[in-house]
Amino acid sequence: MTSAGTKNQDREFKKTLYEQLGVKEYWLFDPKGEWIKERLQGYRLRQEVYELITDNRSEPLRLRLQVEGELIGFYREDTGEKLLIPSELAQALREAQQRADAEAQARQQAEQQVEQLKQRLRALGIDPEQIP
Repeated sequence: MTSAGTKNQDREFKKTLYEQLGVKEYWLFDPKGEWIKERLQGYRLRQEVYELITDNRSEPLRLRLQVEGELIGFYREDTGEKLLIPSELAQALREAQQRADAEAQARQQAEQQVEQLKQRLRALGIDPEQIP
């Protein structure tokens, strides 16, 4: 995360430090667009020197980065699938649980209907187990 207040430190000191430490990529995210117009800027280490990343792809992570409001979306390069943040994961889990609950309820209702039909057949003197 960067801002106008940390611009010089992020763009000079930290960038040089991480470059010297051999960090493969260095990303600056300016969620408010205070000094990075595109709000996201990355650098990739090539022969011990950082070069500007122009395609918002992280080679080490094999992810594509995309600004989404005041957050960064991370997408798998192989499938295009978005990696979910914890709140999105929690929502997806709630939705999956709701679907599972609805399916269980529908299955239970179907079983009850089958049992009611069997009882009707028995009342008519027909053994439901003998029906092919």
